[in-house]
Amino acid sequence: MRPKPIFDLRGKAIWVAGETGMVGKAVLKQLQSEDVQILSAPHSALNLTDNNKTYQWLADNKPNVVIVAAAKVGGIGANMAEPEAFYEINKLIGENVIHGAFQAGVQKLLYLGSSCIYPKMAEQPIKEEAFLTGDLEPTNEAYARAKIESIQLCQKYRVEQGCDYISVMPTNLYGAHDTFDAEKSHVIPAMMLKIHQAKINTDSSVILWGTGTPLREFLYVDDLAKGLTHLLKYYSSEEIINIGSGEEVSIKDLAETISDIVGFDGEIEFDASKPDGVPRKLLDCSKINALDWQAETPLKQGVEKTYQWFLENS
Repeated sequence: MRPKPIFDLRGKAIWVAGETGMVGKAVLKQLQSEDVQILSAPHSALNLTDNNKTYQWLADNKPNVVIVAAAKVGGIGANMAEPEAFYEINKLIGENVIHGAFQAGVQKLLYLGSSCIYPKMAEQPIKEEAFLTGDLEPTNEAYARAKIESIQLCQKYRVEQGCDYISVMPTNLYGAHDTFDAEKSHVIPAMMLKIHQAKINTDSSVILWGTGTPLREFLYVDDLAKGLTHLLKYYSSEEIINIGSGEEVSIKDLAETISDIVGFDGEIEFDASKPDGVPRKLLDCSKINALDWQAETPLKQGVEKTYQWFLENS
């Protein structure tokens, strides 16, 4: 039985910080089915690393609800190449939007963290209680630390000021409007682009990073958007909450699935000199499942939708 909502979205003015990104676009699409007023401040019009401009925009527009989906994101390669940028930019975005939201009297704020905030060797599936209990994965530690600091800032505002700020930890995300770059993107878009190009070039093989053995969980971005809207209505706690699909796959099996969908008949090879990242990362989603939310899109179906979007927009 679905619990009773504890926050009424109807009639609320909502701002999605990061509205032009993959997550932001999916959340805006989902919010169209809600009785809300959507406020807009795309990156081209508002630089969230500028605290004065961010504070002023929030003061002028007075949103009731803020979803912080803005971030500098990338895969292992990008994180290793620019750790300082991943830390500084994401730290500033979190600080500026969260502080500005408090000053503007925002009623509810949802901060989107990341599963990389958990220790590298956390017990699997990863429960929320694993937060801050061990060393981080070195390849994305800078990004994770920026996220951790923003989560803690949300917690401080809740404890010290009574603010209804919540922090949500998604697993690996993918879907329409993702960034497709063979070296800098997250796993699925990077792999999809490499395999697609190999097909177009009629290559006999394609080389992917790592050993292919790590286990990962992926969540289709439209499912995430539905989950975030659900949490706005049904969740209010200082404690972080996970959101994932519960479907686990090895990188090797993921590559084979993408190859089948793309139609690439060549060999899949792995470059073991490149980093794997954490050996396994699967979230325990008992808390959000208990709030009557489940992911709806199986991995193969989501990858098919993502590849179709890629073909139509590349």
